Amino acid sequence: MENETIQVTSLTPRIGAEITGVKLTEPLGNQQFQEIHDALMEHSVIFFRNQPVDVHQHKDFGRLFGDLHIHPGSPPPPDHPEILIVHADKNSKHIAGENWHSDVSCDAEPPMGSILHLWEVPKSGGDTLFASMNAAYDALSERMKEYLDGLYATHSGEQIYRGRYSNDDTNMVYPKSTHPVVRTHPITGKKSIYVNKTFTTHINDVPREESDGILAFLYDHCAKPDYQVRFKWQPHSVAFWDNRCVQHLALWDYYPQVRSGYRVTVKGERPF
Repeated sequence: MENETIQVTSLTPRIGAEITGVKLTEPLGNQQFQEIHDALMEHSVIFFRNQPVDVHQHKDFGRLFGDLHIHPGSPPPPDHPEILIVHADKNSKHIAGENWHSDVSCDAEPPMGSILHLWEVPKSGGDTLFASMNAAYDALSERMKEYLDGLYATHSGEQIYRGRYSNDDTNMVYPKSTHPVVRTHPITGKKSIYVNKTFTTHINDVPREESDGILAFLYDHCAKPDYQVRFKWQPHSVAFWDNRCVQHLALWDYYPQVRSGYRVTVKGERPF
C-alpha cells in the first residue's frame, strides 16, 4: 500500500529502508506515526537523514512507540535517565556494540526497539551493520528449525558490563534471563533467531559441548552478508531498529576520530 505522508525506500530485499518526507523535530500526526510504524514492521530497521533532534524531541519520538527503557549500567547525561550516551574518541579503549547483539537481551523483558541519533561522525568509517534474524531463521533447514524449536538459552549482562562502567562494581547485580532460542514477533508473527554472541552464555538443558557447537553455528549463520544492511552515518542521521528481530554491530575502524550521539530505547515484552 502506498504511503500518504512519508516516502519509504527499501535498501535490501530482506532488511532496511530509508524514510524521507518527515521531520522528527516536529510532532508527528497519527498517519505519519502509523506509516513509520508499518515501515519498521516491514523492514525491521529504518533510517532518517538530516534530523537534528534535541534530547526532548528524541525522547518524545521514542515514547510514541512505548515507555522508555533505562540502561542497567551505562551512566546517563544529567536529568535524562532514559538516554544512553554513545561516544568514542582517541581516548576510548572500546566502543559499545563491537560484536553482534540485540540490545540488552539479558533483561527479562528486552527492549522492543532502539533509536540512535548521531550528531558527530568520522569523515570515513563508523558504519553500523544490521542483520535480519527473520531471514536467518527462514534460511535454516527444516531439521534445524525442529531442533531449535522449544529450546531456551541463558542471556547474561555480566561478561559485557563487568568493569565497563565503574572501577568498583563489587555490589553490582547483573541482569540475567532465559529466553527462547527462536522467538515469535508479537506483531508480525514471524519467527527469528534470538541468541547473540554478546549476551547469550549457553543453551539450557543440553550438554555444554552441544550448546557451544550449536551457538557457534548460529553465530556464523546469523552473520552472513545475505541478511544484512550496512548504514553509513552522516551528521544527524537517525536509525531505528526492532530488537525483536534484528542484531547489529558497530564498526570501530575510525580511531582516533570522534563518533558521538544519544540512544533512546523503547521497552519491550517477554520473548515467546
